[in-house]
Amino acid sequence: MNKEQYVAGKSIDQWIEDFPVIDDMVSTKEVVWINPNYDVNKSVSNSLGEQDVFDAEKRLNRFAPYLAKVFPETKAMNGMIESPIVPIRTMQGYLEKRYNHEIPGEIWMKCDSHLPIAGSIKARGGIYEVLQHAEDLALRHGKLTIHDNYELFDSESFRDFFSQYSIAVGSTGNLGLSIGIMSAKIGFNVTVHMSADAKQWKKELLRSRGVNVIEYASDYSKAVEEGRKQAENDPNCYFIDDENSKHLFLGYAVAAKRLQKQLDENKIIVDQDHPLFVYLPCGVGGGPGGVAFGLKLFFQDHVHCFFAEPTHSPCMLLGLLTGLHDQVSVQDFGIDNKTEADGLAVGRPSRFVGKTVESLLSGVYTIEDDELYVLLQALSDTEKMNLEPSALAGMLGPVKLTATEQGKQFLETYRLEPKLKRGTHIVWATGGNMVPVEIMDEYYQRGLSITQKNK
Repeated sequence: MNKEQYVAGKSIDQWIEDFPVIDDMVSTKEVVWINPNYDVNKSVSNSLGEQDVFDAEKRLNRFAPYLAKVFPETKAMNGMIESPIVPIRTMQGYLEKRYNHEIPGEIWMKCDSHLPIAGSIKARGGIYEVLQHAEDLALRHGKLTIHDNYELFDSESFRDFFSQYSIAVGSTGNLGLSIGIMSAKIGFNVTVHMSADAKQWKKELLRSRGVNVIEYASDYSKAVEEGRKQAENDPNCYFIDDENSKHLFLGYAVAAKRLQKQLDENKIIVDQDHPLFVYLPCGVGGGPGGVAFGLKLFFQDHVHCFFAEPTHSPCMLLGLLTGLHDQVSVQDFGIDNKTEADGLAVGRPSRFVGKTVESLLSGVYTIEDDELYVLLQALSDTEKMNLEPSALAGMLGPVKLTATEQGKQFLETYRLEPKLKRGTHIVWATGGNMVPVEIMDEYYQRGLSITQKNK
């Protein structure tokens, strides 16, 4: 990496002088960054608001009878696409022992890894946007009203209607799964443009569901670019834009509203004396950004959100830190964007998300790939739960917050340290239950091997 190379008019050496943490980032070391623009007392102000999230939830409720009919795995919850929260006390004990540090408060996991239909956080936003587009088309062409029973969508006439239209998306894996599966089920012609980072089993699963998958030798940005081109050349093609979509964003934000109810059911208090800390794996930013936006809407200054990124793909951190957002990529700083965390293998962040969360986000930390596998193996052993590597990025959050100098400084600045024992940590598990058993076993064995080597 040439530190004399220029990025946005400044040499990398100058950037490091302004933001010393960049030196460790370009060396792919783990870092913790506390957002200097975080405004704990600021209410969420954006072109989107609480009513938009309520409207999104109403739309999902309208589709619930249809979803329950065509996806039997959603029947038990009456067509709701939702995941449980569970305490992970044994894993908390493991973290405390491994890092020789007591973690005040209780750690829970939000199991989006087990969301029905697509098995990841993307099931929320991705499926939501497909449904939103389908509803919009059906309403515009007089095929239904919002007062109808949406089981109508499961009919030959509706499938024939949607077969005139196409959907395209660029993805590193999980967004492609959710959009591909849902679009094909409704009857759209769907093409998923997949980056080199996407796992082969995800491509094969999509093809088995009737999805057209186009593979690229390059990264996420190229896959998105090609998806856009397809849509531009076809007036009947709708492009789902992971970088800029407000519909995806609102689909993710619905999770925060539902979390309120889950916390109440588990007698978890969130208020001035009982803070909530949430740790979200981050790729381009849409999923974690939408969730964080919703959390700040509903819990305001009582919740503190942190993004987690791989050391080789810290794009959101770089965008927020420099203020350049989508005008900078990790490759500009000589970082290779090569990570086993396929859903997080993104070199350039979403400007829309970065600008939306720049004063709502508490901070960002990075994690090494080997650590993802170690934590994957440990979670399987302690809680009998299996996640894909990228979904473990949030697991280090409680340690980073309470055991690092930067984390301690954050707690001191916002007078949170005395409240920690009454607080709750939520690790957002973003994917995993669709991983084939033999591949999950490979992940587990890799984690075991790294653990034994480091003893």
